Amino acid sequence: MKADELVAVSTSLGGDFKSIEPHLIRLEKHLTLRTYLAGYTLSDIDAKIWVAIKSNRVAVSFVRKGSYANLHRWFTYVEQNHPEIQTEVKAADSARKAKVQAASRAGASYNLALQEVEKGVVTRFLPEPSGYLHIGHAKAALLSDYFAHQAYDGKLRLRLDDTNPSKEKGEYQDAIIEDLALMGIKPDVVTYTSDYFDHLHETCLTLIKGGHAYADDTDVETMRDERGKGIESKRRGRTVEENLAIFEGMKNGTEEGLKNCIRAKISVDNPNKALRDPVIYRCNPDDPHHRTGTKWKIYPTYDLACPVVDSLEGVTHALRSTEYTDRNPLFQWFLDTLKLRQVYMWDFARMNFIKTFLSKRKLAKLVDTGRVWGWDDPRMPTIRGIRRRGMTIPALREFILKQGPSRNVVSMDWTNFWATNKKEIDPVAPRHTAILKKDHVKVAIMGDEAPAEPRTEDKPLHPKNADVGTKKVAFSKELIIDQEDAKSFKDGEEITLMQWGNAIVRAVASGDPITSITCELHLKGDVRSTEKKVTWLSTQGQKLIDAELWDFDYLLTKDKLEEEDDLEQFLNPTTATMEEALCDEGVTKLKKDDIIQLERRGYYRVDKGYEEGTERKVVLFCIPTGKN
Repeated sequence: MKADELVAVSTSLGGDFKSIEPHLIRLEKHLTLRTYLAGYTLSDIDAKIWVAIKSNRVAVSFVRKGSYANLHRWFTYVEQNHPEIQTEVKAADSARKAKVQAASRAGASYNLALQEVEKGVVTRFLPEPSGYLHIGHAKAALLSDYFAHQAYDGKLRLRLDDTNPSKEKGEYQDAIIEDLALMGIKPDVVTYTSDYFDHLHETCLTLIKGGHAYADDTDVETMRDERGKGIESKRRGRTVEENLAIFEGMKNGTEEGLKNCIRAKISVDNPNKALRDPVIYRCNPDDPHHRTGTKWKIYPTYDLACPVVDSLEGVTHALRSTEYTDRNPLFQWFLDTLKLRQVYMWDFARMNFIKTFLSKRKLAKLVDTGRVWGWDDPRMPTIRGIRRRGMTIPALREFILKQGPSRNVVSMDWTNFWATNKKEIDPVAPRHTAILKKDHVKVAIMGDEAPAEPRTEDKPLHPKNADVGTKKVAFSKELIIDQEDAKSFKDGEEITLMQWGNAIVRAVASGDPITSITCELHLKGDVRSTEKKVTWLSTQGQKLIDAELWDFDYLLTKDKLEEEDDLEQFLNPTTATMEEALCDEGVTKLKKDDIIQLERRGYYRVDKGYEEGTERKVVLFCIPTGKN
């Protein structure tokens, strides 16, 4: 091998065994009668290739087996005689361990002792493209990404589990990929279960021929009842020939075939009901698949496709939520029966929040019936929904990774979730002012210090962070304040007008609501001595901007929705409220997705900027802080 060929090999040893094997074979031949790859002493290329092999658990495990004698000899010789080149490998391993320890210190234990990691780590995220990703999916995705890319130098595969054309759409598929990118998750490979429909069809044939699966035309209700009671199906004794003929009929969409499904022949009355002859193939001749069209009239179920394709794709560790724990023996049954490569399972607790449900079927019902605006509605627990509400991606990642891969199932309050977000946004959110339109009160400013003409001054957008920038604040003799503030004033009381100074209340108009107030400016007054700090806007010297201030409530009135509960009975009748307001002119510069703080009101995400559309107003969504 020439020098440039060796350099190319040094950068090609980071994959799985299938991809690196040709390069190992070339190195084996090259090392015949050679002590070193290049020259008569340890060269840079020797060091690079040795480190590349050492850093890849799949490669180093294979080399140590000694299948390639020359490569094994060279690798061992360099290891024993040149300890200096191991520094880089040890540093990388120490960095990995430090990441695990840091994650554990942050609030969760990541020391899972995953099996056989020395052979390489390949995780996968396996969403069904039948809806948008929700907060539960985010945990599965982030944990799989963490163990693949942070805890270990492994690979993360994204596989869209598109086996049910009745529910799936290309729209959902694209949204899932986009949402993962927004969360900072970059899968190394993207595949689809539908890529393997031919292989899964052959796998089902193998199971039938081996007597491990049978065709069953029992109706759904009867089958459910028989499985629950441990009663054998009347079709369980069909011959292999009958089952093969019916499966062919299912594939072709014949009248007889369409009456049947294929069930794995495992057990009739196993205490674990997941093992009671589960359905592994079913018919769907009516709905075209969003990728394969009308090629197939039969589709594998998750229970069959998951272990088969996981093993086929080289997944080493499959992380999934504890709701699948009962299915783990079924997963293993397929691996053992089909003699497939082992895939290790790890179950973690899904995230449950009070007054929230994550069932895609129920969430879809809210969308379809118009109870919410769509899958990205800020009341929805989807990734797009919580982002539209104002959750930042760094806060989302921090919160979920703090929960860790624990198996303890708990229902969490949203308090900590949004408190984590507040820590992200508070140091950088620019401050603006809004006064409610309804019953706002006019304030006449008098006194020697009152401005003769309207003027503007540059003021900081953030009291503690000069990098956020400045804004123009208008001052004049005519202001507006909120009705609630005006009702709290007493004649002669000294108050503070925020970002201006003190003023003394000289007159409050009678009536309810209050319509006007007169104040005498007293800028020499001590702002620390006043009880009331008041937001205000000048009606002169700036253009006041129309705004909609939206706030949202829980979708449910019950902390935890049980399976038997009627969703309609527990839906909160009022979950969105809107107040019209006037804002300072500085909000015209805001863009969609900007996050601001309205003084004394809270944090808001900009859902619609001033320049968007023809209405010339801003639409702001209130962001929870963990307190409200």
